[in-house]
Amino acid sequence: MTKDEFIKEITKLNIAYTSDMLDKLEVYKEYLKEYNEHTNLTRITDDNDIYLKHFYDSLTIIKGIDLNKINNLLDIGSGAGFPGMVIKIFYPNISVTLLDSNNKKTKFLESLAKKLNLNVTVVNKRVEDYAKDNLNKFDLVTGRAVASLRVLSELSLPLVKKDGYFLPLKANIDNEYDDALDTISILNGIVEKIITFNLYKDEGIRNIIVIKKIDNSCLKILRTYDKILKKPLVKKV
Repeated sequence: MTKDEFIKEITKLNIAYTSDMLDKLEVYKEYLKEYNEHTNLTRITDDNDIYLKHFYDSLTIIKGIDLNKINNLLDIGSGAGFPGMVIKIFYPNISVTLLDSNNKKTKFLESLAKKLNLNVTVVNKRVEDYAKDNLNKFDLVTGRAVASLRVLSELSLPLVKKDGYFLPLKANIDNEYDDALDTISILNGIVEKIITFNLYKDEGIRNIIVIKKIDNSCLKILRTYDKILKKPLVKKV
């Protein structure tokens, strides 16, 4: 995807943009490639692939939710900033928190935020630790290529406020969706819809699962990561 193709496609998504936003993307792209030479952030380093598989892919979340109505957002396992940093560029009024347990990646995010002059919060913690002091806090929680849907749901939903949304961005969910349903329900989530589409020029299937949280979470629901992995939440019959 060239820069011109990117502009054309986000216009189709009704995403407003300015020349400053596009300039920030160019700086982002070049800094990502430069930083990636000494710190492993991404396997995607071709300019066109960065525009398609990082920048455009991040913004497709708009298919599932109106970001103009979101006040605060948490991006779990943000890595090199996808989708959270890209969302911040195009929706600067959203308070964005980028969470990652990898110190090398959060250092990159902090450096990038300064370079782009973006006011984001970067947190170097594990999700389950961060959740202890941030229950029911965010309008929107998202994660891209982080973990299985079941695991990501248990990590994410406690952080979503009542009537807020959890929108995981996934590729193939055939082997994950059914396994996650009990976890989503037990943690006060309901699946409103699943949006499935082909990425630009058939570059892969994408799924956006739109999950609404219908009630608050309490501290006792939080579990350690090893228990989340080993013992799925199951509804009592």
